[in-house]
Amino acid sequence: MRTYLGVDVGTSGSKGVVVSGDGRVLARADRSHGTAFPRPGWVEHDAEKVWWADFTAIVRDLLAAVPDAEPAGLGVSGIGPTLLPADADGRPLRPAILYGVDTRASAEIEELTAELGADEILARAGTALSSQAVGPKWRWLARHEPEVYERTALFLMCSSYLVHRLTGEYVLDHHSASQAGPMYDLATAAWAPDWAATTAPGLELPRLLWPTEVAGRVTAAAAAETGLPEGLPVTAGTVDAWAEATSAGVTSPGDVMVMYGTTMFLIEVLESSHPHPAMWTTRGVVPGTYSLAAGMATSGAVTAWLRDLTGGAPFADLVAEAAAVGPGSGGLLLLPYFAGERTPLFDPDARGVLAGLTTGHTRGEVYRSALEGIAHGVRHNLEVMREAGGDPKRLVAVGGGTQGGLWTRIVTDVTGLAQEIPEHTVGAAFGNAYLAATATGAEPELDRWNPIAERIEPDPAATEIYDRYHPHYRSLYAATRETAHFLAEEQRRAHGA
Repeated sequence: MRTYLGVDVGTSGSKGVVVSGDGRVLARADRSHGTAFPRPGWVEHDAEKVWWADFTAIVRDLLAAVPDAEPAGLGVSGIGPTLLPADADGRPLRPAILYGVDTRASAEIEELTAELGADEILARAGTALSSQAVGPKWRWLARHEPEVYERTALFLMCSSYLVHRLTGEYVLDHHSASQAGPMYDLATAAWAPDWAATTAPGLELPRLLWPTEVAGRVTAAAAAETGLPEGLPVTAGTVDAWAEATSAGVTSPGDVMVMYGTTMFLIEVLESSHPHPAMWTTRGVVPGTYSLAAGMATSGAVTAWLRDLTGGAPFADLVAEAAAVGPGSGGLLLLPYFAGERTPLFDPDARGVLAGLTTGHTRGEVYRSALEGIAHGVRHNLEVMREAGGDPKRLVAVGGGTQGGLWTRIVTDVTGLAQEIPEHTVGAAFGNAYLAATATGAEPELDRWNPIAERIEPDPAATEIYDRYHPHYRSLYAATRETAHFLAEEQRRAHGA
C-alpha cells in the first residue's frame, strides 16, 4: 500500500504519522523529551539524543504499526529557527541553540542592528532582529565559543539536520532561511552574501530549496538505522508551525492559521512581502509566497495556571462555568501577558492584568475573562496584520484548544471572523506527509486529505459587546506599562535574577 510518512520534532515532544495516498491517517506515534536550560536565558537540545533519537524511534513505531506500508515519500519538520553547528560529516559540535526562547544573544542583536541599520534590516530581511533571529546567535558563538566556531563546517537547523542525517544533503528550506536574519534577502529569495559574511564570516551556507521539493534520498546507512527503505525521497523540511499551517489548508493569500495551545500562534499567507516592525515577515512554504506570523507568549498556559490556582478542577467544569457567563465576563478585562508578550508588543516585561475584579465575581467569570483576554490578543494581532498590509479573510483553527468549542466560539465573536476547524488536527506531522506527497509528484488534494469538519460563525450580538471592550483592552496595556515594568524588575530582584 502506497503511503507517506511525516515526522515533526517539537520543543517537548515529537510526533509522526503514516498517511495513505488518499489522506487517511493509518498510524500515529509520539515521543516525549526534555529541554536543557544550562544557564539563565539559554535553551538547548542535544541533536543526537533528542532529535535523532525521537525520529528513529517514531519511524520504527510507524513502520511496525503498518507492516504492509510501501513508503513513497517522507517529510520532516522541527522547532525553528535553531542553530546547530556541525562538522563536515554532520556531527554536532555542541547542543543546538533553540529559537526565540533562547535569549543569550541580546548584545549581538543590538550590535548588528546598529551596524546594518534597523530600517535596512526590516526592508531587506523582512523582520527586525530579536531573540528569534539566528544571525546574532552565530556572532555570539564566534565570540564566546571560538573553538566551536572555527570547527564549524555546516549550519543546520532541526529539520535540515534530519535531512542531512538521512540523505547526506546540505540544504535548508527558504522559509527557515528567512528566519536566519539578517543573512537572507527576502525579496530575492536567496542568501544575502554581504550580510552573511558580516554576521558569520567564513561560514558555508546550505543550498536553498522549497519545502515542496525533494532534498535527497535515504542512504544505506540511514536505512539501516531507521528501518526506512533505501532510496526513499525526503523533502527539504521546514519549521513546525508552517508545516502545521499546511496541514490545515492554510496555503492561499488571506488564509490564516490560528493555533490554540500553550501559546497562541498565527500565520497569514501573503502573495507579496509586507515587512512590519511588530510582525515576523518570512517566505512561505509554497514557492512564491510570503507569510506574516504572530505569536502570543501565553494562552493555554494562563488557563492552566487559573485551574491550578483555583483547586485543580477539571477543565470541563471550568468551561461549563464560563459558558454559563455572558460576553464581557460580568465586567472583567484581562491582559494575558503573564510571561511578557511577543507580537505585536515585543515587551518581555509586560505582565498580566485583571481589571474590574470585585468580591462578587465567580470562578467561571474569571476563567471566561482569561479566554476573552486571549481572544482580544488574537484580534490585536489580526489588526496589526492588516496595518502591515495583510488581509485576513479565512481563519482556520488548529491545536488542542479547539476541543470543547467555547474558546473558538469566543475568538470568533471577539474578532467578528468565522473560523473553520479541519477534520484532522494531527498537526505538523500530517502537513509533512502532505508535503512529501506533493514533492514526489502525487498531486494530493488537501481539501480531500483534510476537509473542514466545522465552521463557527460570529454571533453579531456578542461581537457588538466585545467591540465595546476591545478599545479598553488596547488602552489598558499602555495605561499599566510603567507599573508592569517596575513590577517585572521587582520580580527579578525577588528571585535573584
